[in-house]
Amino acid sequence: MKKTANPTAISLFCGAGGCSYGFQQAGFDILYAADIDKTAVATYEKNFPDTKVEQIDIDKIDFDQLLLDLDLLPKQLDILIGGPPCQGFSTAGSRFWDDPRNHLLKSYVHALNILKPKWFLMENVEGLLTANRGTYITEAAKAFIELGYKIRIEKIYAHEYGIPQRRKRVLIFGNRLGLNFEMPRPTSKVSGKIFKNSENTISDAIADLPAPAKKHGEPTVLPTTHDIIGVKKQEYTVDDHCSPNIEGVQKERICALQPGQTMKDLPEKLQHGSFKKRANRRVADGTPTEKRGGPPSGLKRLRADQPCLTITGAATRELIHPTQNRPLTLRECARIQTFPDSFTFCGSASERVRQIGNAIPPLLAFIFANHIKNQYGFCTKHSSDGELLGAVLTKANAMSLPLPALTNFYCN
Repeated sequence: MKKTANPTAISLFCGAGGCSYGFQQAGFDILYAADIDKTAVATYEKNFPDTKVEQIDIDKIDFDQLLLDLDLLPKQLDILIGGPPCQGFSTAGSRFWDDPRNHLLKSYVHALNILKPKWFLMENVEGLLTANRGTYITEAAKAFIELGYKIRIEKIYAHEYGIPQRRKRVLIFGNRLGLNFEMPRPTSKVSGKIFKNSENTISDAIADLPAPAKKHGEPTVLPTTHDIIGVKKQEYTVDDHCSPNIEGVQKERICALQPGQTMKDLPEKLQHGSFKKRANRRVADGTPTEKRGGPPSGLKRLRADQPCLTITGAATRELIHPTQNRPLTLRECARIQTFPDSFTFCGSASERVRQIGNAIPPLLAFIFANHIKNQYGFCTKHSSDGELLGAVLTKANAMSLPLPALTNFYCN
């Protein structure tokens, strides 16, 4: 490995590289990345040519050998980024670590134990907090603390940090340097019911895009280019800003939707059957993962004066442009996730939107990377005293009681 004066990172479950891009732009060298998804790895290789990346299951990574290959000693790595997805509903009690559904978390803890990075950042969906009544997150917290990490757990709202999207995610930060880490202050105010109002709107991200092409792969010239560090007045050509013609009843549905409306606001004749069964269902904060089941399926017309709804793998089917009668394009989804226009995605259209939807927004990663680097740093002292520094589980007042297991653990 080439020696570097920059702080160093390894990315596990790297996906397309949203988190890596944010950390790279903040001055980190990404030494190694791994993911099991073939097309995500192809995307990563294309955008990070200087990083060694592997398509591999974390269970098969020999982390002792990885240290040798990177010419690193344990405790030298500055940060491990990325986190394992929550695999179903874990067994409680002493059998937790024997449950095969928890193998990714077990392997992640093993990686921390071998690499012993000074910091780690683990990101996951909010359902992680309530999986099996909080058992998953509580057992994870105990394991991190036993390894000597001071940890902070927080459910963050991405539009509070300048992301033009209402995206809730759980972040766990840990350091083994004895530092009492605090989250960076939000940069934007949010307000209103379910915090849907923000100064960061979907229009900020996509209003300057030209009309999309009609066929996949057709080039579109952008008059201005976007990156997490700003907007440049220069032309750039992309091939993923396209929206094929939509006809029939789907076109009727889209044309009938007003800004802010969803499938349930349409005449009954335009509502499809699978939606009718679940149209009035709402998932409250604290609802156990096994009872959440995701939001009702259906079209949603976005509002230009609000942040976008969460970008997921269904965004190019379900999220309708605020003023045009069509779904969002891949490039619009990427911009809303704060990927730069220069970022190229590989695979089919469905594979690319899944990569975009699964990613940590690069701007969010950039903000936290700078916060760690500039406010705390990477001193060589290592502490063996792990601790739960704090846990912020929700901003909502009306909610189910979340995480009794973690709450009790924290208070005790």
